Amino acid sequence: RVVIMNVITIEDYKSTYWPKLDSAIDQLLTQSPGDYIPISYEQIYSCVYKCVCQQHSEQMYSDLIKKITNHLERVSKELQASPPDLYIERFNVALGQYMGALQSIVPLFIYMNKFYIETKLNRDLKDDLIKLFTEHVAEKHIYNLMPLLLEAQSTPFQITPSTMANIVKGLYTLRPEWVQMAPALFSKFIPNILPPAVESELQEYAAQDQKLQRELMQNGFTR
Repeated sequence: RVVIMNVITIEDYKSTYWPKLDSAIDQLLTQSPGDYIPISYEQIYSCVYKCVCQQHSEQMYSDLIKKITNHLERVSKELQASPPDLYIERFNVALGQYMGALQSIVPLFIYMNKFYIETKLNRDLKDDLIKLFTEHVAEKHIYNLMPLLLEAQSTPFQITPSTMANIVKGLYTLRPEWVQMAPALFSKFIPNILPPAVESELQEYAAQDQKLQRELMQNGFTR
């Protein structure tokens, strides 16, 4: 028995299918950890599958990227408006919330990833979406964030060790070369990223981190 799928025109896609996906993505991007989200994963998964089968992958991919980019630009503006004492914590929340959302969003678009992004673009959806956070949030904030992280590291109890660990590991995942901005700080949370060093070199790395902090602040990267 052959199952015949109804034709989905581009108008159907825009008026019926994309709005369902749009609303689900909205909820996933703004959920807090542990929130229950009243969306039917099965329905969304099936929606994506039908759109892929009917050749709407390119449009769907473009809509998804545009949607998430707009969301991240709003996140970045909200962070820019944060006072210094809340800035690190808010960056940590934004990073955690986004990475958490990707754990739900990426599997929902598995068919689009498999039959369009991997085959036509030779890329991977998760990598593309992580790159969006790097470009639209992390890169815009790294020069404000680093001096604050270095300062927090040398001030006990300013932020929790878990917050510091999350951010440092997160930044390393987004762009490993950022280690060079503060090698001593990164090496506390990520094993084996520095060449085997003797004690005196470790002190040099720490001095380098402090020098970087002073330079960033002199160059106007204070908040």
